[in-house]
Amino acid sequence: MHGLGIKLTIVPIVMLLCVCKAITNLHPLILVPGSGGNQLEAWLTTGYKPLNLFCDRWYPISKDKEGWFRLWFDPSVLLAPFTKCFAQRMMLYYDHDLDDYRNAPGVETRVPEFGSTESLLYLDPNLKHLTAYMAPLVESLEEIGYVSGETLFGAPYDFRYGLAAEGHASHVGSKFLQDLKDLIEKASTSNGGKPVILLSHSLGGLYVLQLLNRSSPSWRQRFIKHFVALSAPWGGTVQEMLTFASGSSFGLPLVDPLLVRGEQRSSESNLWLMPSPKLFGPGKVLVITPNEAYSAHDIPHFLNDIGFPEGVIPYKSRILPLTEALTAPNVSVTCIIGTGLKTPETLFYGKAGFDEQPEVVYGDGDGTVNLVSLLALESLWADEKSQPLKVIRISGISHTSILEDNVALDEVIGEISSINSQAHVYFA
Repeated sequence: MHGLGIKLTIVPIVMLLCVCKAITNLHPLILVPGSGGNQLEAWLTTGYKPLNLFCDRWYPISKDKEGWFRLWFDPSVLLAPFTKCFAQRMMLYYDHDLDDYRNAPGVETRVPEFGSTESLLYLDPNLKHLTAYMAPLVESLEEIGYVSGETLFGAPYDFRYGLAAEGHASHVGSKFLQDLKDLIEKASTSNGGKPVILLSHSLGGLYVLQLLNRSSPSWRQRFIKHFVALSAPWGGTVQEMLTFASGSSFGLPLVDPLLVRGEQRSSESNLWLMPSPKLFGPGKVLVITPNEAYSAHDIPHFLNDIGFPEGVIPYKSRILPLTEALTAPNVSVTCIIGTGLKTPETLFYGKAGFDEQPEVVYGDGDGTVNLVSLLALESLWADEKSQPLKVIRISGISHTSILEDNVALDEVIGEISSINSQAHVYFA
């Protein structure tokens, strides 16, 4: 179960009333969602072995004529027998021989509507009032003149997968980067060669920064107008350590976190979101048990102690180098973040161990991502003379409400409008 990028609400979203004047001559804009921020579909082959009768290939009943069905988000995940089915089908497995991740046996997955905003609007189109994600943001962009499929595009992806350090295979994540790069070029070409604005949420920001730094300076100058990152967890989160240790229902009622813990541990992108040793430091204790204290520098030891030793090798070889490589891309960057909300900072486990939820000491952040992580680029790029960076802080805005709150949307739309009014800057 994934929730760093999306947390379902149980109240209807208030329709936004925008009085913004439409802007002419817009730069094309591409939305890159966070973890869990777009629909994901699955198809079960004859190689699929169900856990029980509930999980047989008949479930769910609603499928297309080829047998594809929506894996994320499916409301039946709220019911315990089907939670297990969901977890089994969402699982990833690290293949040591391939040095890469793969789906569970017999499960094929695909991301619908790449290039479109459709799968980013609602996680379940049949439950729009409960599962809205980027719908309020898209509506606000349309108010200033953006048109889906013409100047506004979406880049959904299989958010379970991540990227890997140089020299390691990352088939799914690398393909997404190439698809995103192709979409950027297509969007620019179809809009008279104008460079593109990239607008990401949460985990999407990490992907975008990796794409920029894996592309040539000449390509960035030609195709990228600006990068706007909302709620980006540049240095990971303490919340992720809780998820790995005890599982997390991310606010979904009736879901037992232990039922989804194995699936959450298997996610390559979740491993990518562990607290960065570079930012959290060796002296900052994040998890405390009766016998141990763990900082971000102790994550391999922590993974072993929580009963997930299979995560140690991919973390050390594939993930850790990525967390240390937040290189300035020399394109204009704006970070828009929420602050002033209670955010897990230290986890205390008692004698019952990691199967119980911990006592939590809170610090500052957006309710999910710690402030030190949200502000990482500000500290890491302080001496980068050729790297334009703007940070906008919005007090009281959470990790996901930044996509729907009127005050937050005004800030986001104001920044996009300002970017569109600026001449393109070429960096040395």
